[in-house]
Amino acid sequence: MKKYICVVCSYVYDPEIGDDVQNIPKGTEFESLPDDWVCPECGATKDEFREVL
Repeated sequence: MKKYICVVCSYVYDPEIGDDVQNIPKGTEFESLPDDWVCPECGATKDEFREVL
């Protein structure tokens, strides 16, 4: 599962963890997050994230 990092605050979205703040369950791939999902740390939109290589 690919991880994605917020270019604004460096928060890493890890699909193996999900996002408890916004009720995103474990196993949810980044591409499957709702279009209105935002970074739980700074509020950046999905287009502010890049794949962790």
